[in-house]
Amino acid sequence: MNDWPEGWSDRQGGGSRGGYGRGSASARPEGARTMRHVQRPVPQQQPPPAYDDGYGDEPSYDSGYNTGQVYGQQSRAGHGGGGDDYGPPTGRPARRPANWGRRIKWTVITVVAVVAVTSIATYFWADSKLHRDVDLSKVIDRPEAGDGTNYLIVGTDSREGMSDEQKKKLHTGSAEGKRTDTMMILHVGGNGDTLVSLPRDSNVTIPSFKGAESGKLYPGTGRQVKLNAAYAEDGPELLVRTVESNTGLHIDHYAEIGFAGFANIVDAVGGVEMDLKEGFKDKWSGADFEKGKQTLNGQQALAFVRTRHAFAASDLQRTKNQQAFLAALAHKVASPTTVMNPFKLYPTMGAGLDSLVVDKDMSLWDLGSMFMAMKSVSGGDGTSMNMPTNGSTGGNLLWDKAKVKQLVDQFNNDEKVTVTSD
Repeated sequence: MNDWPEGWSDRQGGGSRGGYGRGSASARPEGARTMRHVQRPVPQQQPPPAYDDGYGDEPSYDSGYNTGQVYGQQSRAGHGGGGDDYGPPTGRPARRPANWGRRIKWTVITVVAVVAVTSIATYFWADSKLHRDVDLSKVIDRPEAGDGTNYLIVGTDSREGMSDEQKKKLHTGSAEGKRTDTMMILHVGGNGDTLVSLPRDSNVTIPSFKGAESGKLYPGTGRQVKLNAAYAEDGPELLVRTVESNTGLHIDHYAEIGFAGFANIVDAVGGVEMDLKEGFKDKWSGADFEKGKQTLNGQQALAFVRTRHAFAASDLQRTKNQQAFLAALAHKVASPTTVMNPFKLYPTMGAGLDSLVVDKDMSLWDLGSMFMAMKSVSGGDGTSMNMPTNGSTGGNLLWDKAKVKQLVDQFNNDEKVTVTSD
């Protein structure tokens, strides 16, 4: 029986002629014939950890680099303390550190984008609501423009859109048409802002003018009237023409608001606080105020700025009250509590823009500049005054021509105003 593994022959021993060893002529040794060959088992190598790539059922080879670890090295916290920060793979991916710089950058970009989109949308919304109904190009023979910007701000007794109940509540009466209750010139310049009230009973000369609707030329005849009659006769364009002709000051922009719009703005901002030096009542306007600090709602505010019968100085005192209230209102509208609160800001803007009538060239930037200037006046950074007067005739107040000329010169040259009402 051959004990050699199957398939082996005598010649596979490497000798010739079937010899066991090289050059041997004899048969294989006895020990070689009887010794059984035993094949040693091959050591089994431990397979590397499997990595599931997510593309099939069969695991694929893990190189060890997917987790940032290197084979054969140990962590300081692991066995042996070899001094390296890497250890054998744990079988789960290592958590990547948070990239806070990237998160902050994208957060800032997102916030800026949202603010930009909101601001642009708000701008176009507000711009679309402005009533640009006054065409100053129809005003003829205008004086040259000086430095700074001059606004003519007008409050009218228009009852347009008001119900009978509202008219009764606001004590407006039911007169047809509209007249001017408030007229002010606001000069915005580099040497401070100045708010000048023009009493409605001011004596002025109606100049030659072109009809706003008819386009017909009406020659001047030297006719003397109260200032508010100019508006009643041919609207904002004739009022601007009359103010420019009697002062020599170029009016850059026009803004007008009626009874209802004024009251709605006050209510939208949550009322306006006033500190009254004296209490007063007036059955004509519905005013009934105590002395001291109090917050006026829309109805009370309208009564406050319209009252004149309760004062000995009549219209002159009323213009002072109007200045004080409008400055306080502008301060409230521009305050952070209103601007930063969309639930106040948008109703306030909506109430104002719905009832505000401006000239065709008025931009939102110009309108914002006007409100900020009124705020500066209320904060003490500007000047508020009445147009200087010098007596009266037939119930009409006469302007002090010398002081008016000096005031206009200071406006045109954008100088600090030194003229006073006294």
